[in-house]
Amino acid sequence: MPFHFALPTTSSVLLSSFVESATHPSLTLAATTKRSVLKDALKKHKRLTPRDRTAHLPTVQEAVSNYVPYVLALYAASGLRDVGTERVDLDVKRPLEVEWRSTLSATLPGREPPRPKLIGLHHEAAFVLSTLAYTHSLLARSQLRMLHDATMMANEQRTSAITAAMKHLLEAHSIHKYLLGLPSISAAKDAPPDIQPSTISALAALALAEATLLVVSKDDPYAAVVSDDRNESNRDWMFKAPSIPKVRAHLYARICLAAAEHAGQAQGLLGPGKIDADLVKYVADLRRAARGKAARFLAIDAELNGKTGEGLAWLQGARRELGLASELKDGQRKGFKGLKQSWQERREDKRVGKGGEWGMDGGKLEEARVVEMLEAKWDKENSTINTQLVPPCEPLLASMPSGRENHSPQPYQPPQLGAQTLALMRAPPDPSESVFRGDEEDSGGEEYGARVSEPVGAFAGTSHDYGRRGPSNSYY
Repeated sequence: MPFHFALPTTSSVLLSSFVESATHPSLTLAATTKRSVLKDALKKHKRLTPRDRTAHLPTVQEAVSNYVPYVLALYAASGLRDVGTERVDLDVKRPLEVEWRSTLSATLPGREPPRPKLIGLHHEAAFVLSTLAYTHSLLARSQLRMLHDATMMANEQRTSAITAAMKHLLEAHSIHKYLLGLPSISAAKDAPPDIQPSTISALAALALAEATLLVVSKDDPYAAVVSDDRNESNRDWMFKAPSIPKVRAHLYARICLAAAEHAGQAQGLLGPGKIDADLVKYVADLRRAARGKAARFLAIDAELNGKTGEGLAWLQGARRELGLASELKDGQRKGFKGLKQSWQERREDKRVGKGGEWGMDGGKLEEARVVEMLEAKWDKENSTINTQLVPPCEPLLASMPSGRENHSPQPYQPPQLGAQTLALMRAPPDPSESVFRGDEEDSGGEEYGARVSEPVGAFAGTSHDYGRRGPSNSYY
């Protein structure tokens, strides 16, 4: 958690071939330059190794943020709307044709997602803003990645990392909601799955669900104990046990149930078949993890009130919500399902260590460790000290309280071109100025380490470019 989005790549385009402005003739050249920088940053990002991509995310964020005011200015001017407080006359020579990699489309294993040709400035604006939202989600992942390292973190550092991740996720949510408010985007029927209204709504709900769960993670001592367990030099467990205030346990349960509701909403909007199976599975697992976490907090609330038997029943309900093995025997997992869970946890630990696609289970395995730690401890106490009957968990799960919202997301305020910038664009473009070309080829082969090479033999040295996708790319 959060989801590991793959940033899309895009083709080269010369915007002046499609639109021109009589009042601001330099606008299209400036917009093309900003877009070329973004295209180059996205291509470079895809060629990097997973570890290097994290350090490259701020570069991508800066590139897409710099292009946003220009593409929104063109989008507004094409609809005869003012850009800020200024009128920009825009003549559309022909509809914009551009390609974006559809990274959320369902594809066969081992194949690249399609890169369809999109027509219209509204599709361009939708992909640019979606890319910015994905970047914020990935920046949130980079903050939370530190919590899973085998290093000890002070409480202040842990809180700071979670707060920063929460801000990124709320910003991603606001961007998706803003995108839904653009009329031509919300009504588009020819859009690829990535920017269809149902997908954008699902991603907005998903980002809010992730941000809501982080509210609990910030003050959840049990999850921190399990995370610190990866550090072999940690000895805190020898002299202090985690504790949680009685009132907050029930409150946290309701916050987790609110997160589960948002994840359930996203799950309902992401229809199987057209959307990437990893995303569909992640959303379902996130909902399970949120409901399992809620049941665990209700178990803590019961145990703090001296109801150990009811607490154990809530933990059994948490196991059911998480889809785990039915029970523990002598504190150990039994059966094939238990072996499979242990194997999945070891594989997840390796992914965390390598910095790969960790957390693709929505935090389900991490929560399972907390539940099993508490269950083993309480079961031993209940068997030796104060024996209480453990009621069935089904009636308890049916009586779960309603969710409680914690966040009040603020509307996204996109950057706009300032009056001084627009005034400078009233001058005609300087003939000596050239569009940023970048270092990356605009080719279909974007696998890590892929390079375009010329054939040898009779065709060597000719003007054939086997990596290009069309004559419009000759500008770059």
